[in-house]
Amino acid sequence: MAGAKGAEALRALGFDGRIALLGDEPHRPYERPPLSKEYLLGNAGFDAAYVHDEGWYAENRVDLQLRASVRRIDRSLRQVELADGARIDFEKLLITTGAHPRSLPVPGIEAEGVLHLRRVEDSDRIKRTLAGIERLVVVGAGWIGLEVAAAARTAEVAVTIVETAELPLLRVLGPEVAQVFADLHRAHGVEFRFGTAVDEIRTSGGRATGVRLTGGSELPADAVLVAVGVDPDVELAQQAGLRVQNGILVDASLRTPDPNIVAAGDVANAYNPLLGKQIRVEHWANALNQPATAAAAMLGRDAEYSELPYFFTDQYSPDAGGIGMEYLGYVEPGGYEQVVFRGDVPGREFIAFWLDGGRVLAGMNVNVWDVQDQLRTLITSGTTVDPAALADPGTALNDLIAR
Repeated sequence: MAGAKGAEALRALGFDGRIALLGDEPHRPYERPPLSKEYLLGNAGFDAAYVHDEGWYAENRVDLQLRASVRRIDRSLRQVELADGARIDFEKLLITTGAHPRSLPVPGIEAEGVLHLRRVEDSDRIKRTLAGIERLVVVGAGWIGLEVAAAARTAEVAVTIVETAELPLLRVLGPEVAQVFADLHRAHGVEFRFGTAVDEIRTSGGRATGVRLTGGSELPADAVLVAVGVDPDVELAQQAGLRVQNGILVDASLRTPDPNIVAAGDVANAYNPLLGKQIRVEHWANALNQPATAAAAMLGRDAEYSELPYFFTDQYSPDAGGIGMEYLGYVEPGGYEQVVFRGDVPGREFIAFWLDGGRVLAGMNVNVWDVQDQLRTLITSGTTVDPAALADPGTALNDLIAR
């Protein structure tokens, strides 16, 4: 997605030269969120996930090369070398290699029935698996693990989630809001095993039959989803001698120290001038929005990416007590003083605010809509707010900003 949006931005900014868009997948660029949401659930076809329609690339003179795996970046010659030995010259290069799922260094990880999720083929495999099994073990209670667990329960598959922390999403949300997601999934029949890890994936005849946990207990399963996070795909950048630290290090304009190379999306660890620090965000909004800044930088224009991190999730249908959620802002683990709730938390219709020194650092609206603009202003203004007024639904958010 980030590569396709970069090509789109270059044309929108008036660039008239050659654009080559290289990717190792057989599909034209697509968005990944549907793979664990609407597409996985069968509520939307894959056509809805494509970034552009099929004719867009030819109409905009974008040389889209599929199944094109890049083996090396040659900075001295300003060329990329493909796996088949072909070379393509570049004047400017945008790296949008994204990330790849982490695996588990345990016996049985290669067995049939062990699942990961990153590409559409993975989503198809999970969908087929859920249609034919009774029990699923999910390793990891992050966003992907929880969304696939929700899809599995919708398909009436029994689900147990194994998580090393004491709550799902604990590092991301903190204990106050993480508990909301634990309660949500328990209400839909999910079992949790917190504070433990998988030591082995048990197999029979080459197929996964369950997991053995730290301490020796076992969980039977017909399939195992490994969802323990992703790592930025920095191998090409490392080989090219670019600065790499939890992603490709880039400045606020998404430039690397090489003036001819920029990076965007999951792989970019970018300086955010609004937050005053380097951050790498593994969410759709960065792949959508960063490429416009990267394209401007490629054309020698002044640009900075200073958007607040944003992500969303949908888990279970609203008429079945599910949630739709949006999160805006940035809070490091433990980097806040309190969480303030506005609304009905047990009923899962509320806004949560993370505060430090009376300032709102982030906000999350759950089954409450059309508040993103107010949240953004609250966060970016640096306004000090009264927690009691923030929690009071009778006090308009705009009134808090005005103060």
